[in-house]
Amino acid sequence: MDTNKMALICKTLSDVNRLEIVKMLVNGEKCACKLLEKFAITQPTLSHHMKILEECELVCEHKDGKWRYYSLNKETLFEFKNEIEKMI
Repeated sequence: MDTNKMALICKTLSDVNRLEIVKMLVNGEKCACKLLEKFAITQPTLSHHMKILEECELVCEHKDGKWRYYSLNKETLFEFKNEIEKMI
């Protein structure tokens, strides 16, 4: 993983809401409606956060009808974890 991608992931996770979303997804795939229940934010704001998480490849999305489901991209997370471990 290059330094720019690592910096992008760090920047993405520096937002409290995005970090909480990632923590919620550790337990498995969630519908956007379930994520929204946890936060005092609007649906457009959640969509904005999810777009940022998808752009840095931390989260994957799939649609089922009108619903969107999100899950962690474990490959990116493992790669990020390995790079962090190299620094320790």
